This record gives sequence, structure tokens and C-alpha cells, in this order.
Amino acid sequence: MKILSITIFFITLCSFSFGQSITDLQKKKQDAANEIKYTSRLLKEVQKNEQSSLSRLQLLNNKINQRNTIIFSINGEIDVYQEFIDNNSMVIELLNTDIKQIKKEYAELIRSAYRNRNAYDNVLFLLSAENVNQAHRRFLYLKRYTSYRENQAEIIFAIQLVLNKKIVTLEEQKVTKQKLITETQEENKQLSKEKTLQNREYKNLHNEQQNLRQKLKQQQRVEQQLEREIQHIIEEEARKSRESGGSGFALTPEQKLIGNNFAQNKKRLPWPVERGIIIEHFGIHQHPVLTNVKIKNNGINIATEIGSKVRAIFNGEVSRVFGISGGNTAVIIRHGTYLSVYSNLREVVVKKGEKISTKQSIGTVYFDKDDISKSILKFQIWHENQKLDPEDWIVR
Repeated sequence: MKILSITIFFITLCSFSFGQSITDLQKKKQDAANEIKYTSRLLKEVQKNEQSSLSRLQLLNNKINQRNTIIFSINGEIDVYQEFIDNNSMVIELLNTDIKQIKKEYAELIRSAYRNRNAYDNVLFLLSAENVNQAHRRFLYLKRYTSYRENQAEIIFAIQLVLNKKIVTLEEQKVTKQKLITETQEENKQLSKEKTLQNREYKNLHNEQQNLRQKLKQQQRVEQQLEREIQHIIEEEARKSRESGGSGFALTPEQKLIGNNFAQNKKRLPWPVERGIIIEHFGIHQHPVLTNVKIKNNGINIATEIGSKVRAIFNGEVSRVFGISGGNTAVIIRHGTYLSVYSNLREVVVKKGEKISTKQSIGTVYFDKDDISKSILKFQIWHENQKLDPEDWIVR
């Protein structure tokens, strides 16, 4: 019976951990599949222009990364199912051992009952007692013996039911595992096709290194102008603060409250566009094509659909709206001691000094009719003069 208790506990524990692991892996897989679907839509728009572009390569890179995430998640599911199959096989073996042992005991009880099947034998057993107390104890023994025999029959039936269910479940899990193996094979085929496209795009761009270097220089000029404007805001606020006897940003009680609320919403802030794919991350990293060239991004680049609206990530006040040569229009919104920066915009609908609420539209992402791969929002977050990684702040 102790073995039976351990077996039942083991079944419950395995079922719980199995459910938790599979749910997490399936969510990762579904999130990656959704991002691949959206990236494919963006690539379809980009492919209308036959000329190779860095944006197209970056989208393909993202698609390949997400495809690898799906394959990794499926392999994780396969491992979990294999572990579950192994555990189930062990449970079935334990149940079979239990049921054999109990059946053996039950058979012995039946044989004993058969040998003493005459009710007269039981009467003699009671009457042959030396005294009343011994007779009473013999009566209780016969009663318990009968009850134990009945319980053994019920236990055998219950274990047989569990055993049958576990056998069915085991077969189902084997079928599911095989389906996942097939799914992995299909995903690997897609990955191979995408890598072929990636290599072709890379080779085309590699032959245009001079053009890419010119674009990189232009991008760096845009970044420098943005940084100058942000530093100008910081210096202006520092001057106001010094004049009032303070340091850092000069804050009204309302601005201080907004800043505190902004900080408290870290990792929960909405995206600056309703839907998009991050194709360039924060910080210093290798250029996708140019060898031995590092690029620095003070924020993130988000590829999105043509005509996508840009929205404020939090309540605040517009500090700057200005044009950048080669970088279209930029908007800087102040949230207490924090700044959010949105560049490569067109059709801006806000002005300096205007109060802004969370998710309020501030303009549209710029796109070039001759190169729609440029439909990219450049987004930054600053805390006073410190550059922050926006991916640490927006919801994921």
C-alpha cells in the first residue's frame, strides 16, 4: 500500500509540472509565430522595391531569429513529452507491480475463504474460544477479515482503471511527440529557405559597401543632431534649476508626479506604435554588413507598416518639435526628469508646450515612396543626461 501511495503522488506531481512546462513553451512558440507573421507582412511591402536594403536584411534576420525560437520551443516540448512518456512508463510499471502484488494477496484470501467457506467453521471458531473476551476478539477478526477482502477487490478495480487511463495517455503523448517532430522538420525547411534569402540579400548589400558607408554617416549626423537637441533641453532645465536654487531638472509638483509615475511604470509602458518589429537594438553592435564597423544606437529602431501612427508612451509635455536634415521630423516629450524621443516622423500633429496623454497620436512614421523600406521609427528614452534602453521600459 505504501508503494501505491508513492505511485499516486508521483502521477500528480508529473502531471502538474508537465502542464506548466508545456504552457510556457507553447506561449513562446505562439509569440514567435505571431512576430514571424507580422514580419512577413512588412517584408511583402519592402519587396515591392526590387533594390536590396538594410531594412530588408534586418527583417530577414529577425524572422530567422524568431524561427529559431519556434524550433527551440518545439524541441523543448519534445523533451518535455519524452520526459512525460518516460515517467508514464515508470508509473505503468509501478502500477503493474502493485496490481500483481495485490492480486496475489487477494488470491490467497480467496483460497483461504474457500477453505473456510462453511459458516459452521466460523461458528466453531467462535465457540472454541476459551472465554468471552477471546470470542469477542475472534468475532472482530472475522469482521475485519471480510472487510479487508472486500477492500482488496475495490483497490484492484481502482488501480486497473488508473492503469488503463495511463496506457491511453501514454499512447496519446507518443502521437503528439511524433507530430512535434514532423513540425520541427517543417520549421527547419522554412529556416533553410529564409537563410538562402538572407545570404542573397547580404551578398547584394556587400557589393554596395560605399553606399552603405554614406548612409551610415548620414545616420550618425542625424543621431548627433538629436543628441544636441536633447543636451540643449537638459542644459536649459539645469539653468532654470540653478536659478531657483536647485540642481538637475527644474520640476513643478505636477512634473515631479509625472516623473515618479513614469519610473513606476517601467516594463509596462506601451509601444510608440501599435504594432512593430525591433530591427535594431540599443547600444553598440556590429554593422549587419560592413565588416569591422561598429554602430551605436541611442535607442531602438522599429519597423512598422506604412502610415502607422506614432503615439506618446506616457503623459507629458512636448519639449521640442524640429526637422532634421536627412532624418525628417523629431518630437521630444518630457515626463518629469525623463524624455522620450521619436524621430523619422511626418505629419506631426503636436506643438511645443502641448500637454500629451498616454497613447495620444503625435504624428505618422515617415516613408519614402521610392523606398518603402524606410518606414522605421527611431525611438529613445533618456533620464536627464543618461541614455536608457527602451526595451527595458516598454511592455514585452
